[in-house]
Amino acid sequence: MSPRVMPLSLALALAALVVLGAGAVVLARTTRTRPFPRQQPFVVRPLALESGGRWIGDAVAYGPHRDGQRPRGVEPTVAQVREDLRLLSKDWHLLRIYGAIGTGDTVLRAIREEKCGTKVVLGLWLDAEERRDSTGRVVERFPKARAANRRDVERAIQHARHHPDLVAAITVGNETQVYWSANRLPAETVIAYIREVRARTRVPVSTADDFNFWNKAESRAIAAECDFVFTHLHPLWNGQQLEEALPWIERNLAEIRAVHPDREVVIGETGWATMHNDQGDQGKLMKGAVGEREQAEFYRALRAWIARTRVPTFVFEAFDENWKGSPDPAEVEKHWGLYRADRTPKLAMQREENR
Repeated sequence: MSPRVMPLSLALALAALVVLGAGAVVLARTTRTRPFPRQQPFVVRPLALESGGRWIGDAVAYGPHRDGQRPRGVEPTVAQVREDLRLLSKDWHLLRIYGAIGTGDTVLRAIREEKCGTKVVLGLWLDAEERRDSTGRVVERFPKARAANRRDVERAIQHARHHPDLVAAITVGNETQVYWSANRLPAETVIAYIREVRARTRVPVSTADDFNFWNKAESRAIAAECDFVFTHLHPLWNGQQLEEALPWIERNLAEIRAVHPDREVVIGETGWATMHNDQGDQGKLMKGAVGEREQAEFYRALRAWIARTRVPTFVFEAFDENWKGSPDPAEVEKHWGLYRADRTPKLAMQREENR
């Protein structure tokens, strides 16, 4: 045998080792066993809400799914999202989106192609990874959910690295801590993900949750890991009449600021639905009148308040999404949009000249 000729069996073995080694490198990047430590000293990353020299904190929550579409199912096309961007960019240049995979992929590509100057607060989705009993003991684990969470974490980090000019911030999980959530995760799990995302990106990071979590002392442990507090303030869900909506928002915002004086507080969701039914929680909890007139009145007052106070606020939401909630057409989750699912404007978004 010539010393320059490698036996086939040896060549195959070495090739396998190379492939396994490369796989191990990838695995090491995505399944790190040691938790990321807290940054020391912890330096808060400011939330930069400017684009083209203008303040963009008057923002909107955006779910792009049209009729016949849903997350983890049929997704909107880039062309459809570009169509939405042309509509939304008349009023907003900062969007909140939910989910790094699917929605995040399509929206960021569409913004890049449309060149509309829009930025996003990118939400990565976290599902419950385990079930615990009343004592806190783990009684069931959900490995598929954990794997899905890891994929969304990795994709969010990838987006922040590839689109540093578009991703204004990342939120890690949505309503995972408030007591009424059906998707609760242990605080230590959320903290671990927040630390990882902060360690592997340069953008501000937080988690999105209800005011009824952020207004409690127990929220300080998570807030200490975040660059800003991202809160949901829904007066309609909390039994308020329309005329009390803004005073209610202001009171609860003040309570959250008192608990977290060292963090900027951003309103991640607030809005007024145009329809609800009388079933379940929406029937019991919602006392205010709903409809397009009421939504338009709330929205006009909210935008004036945002302009006056400069509190970064995401109105909920851009479009009705009929995949949400129960099959009942009057289900409230389908009716928060300022535009209908077919992209026609509700009263709040009808220009004066078209009324």
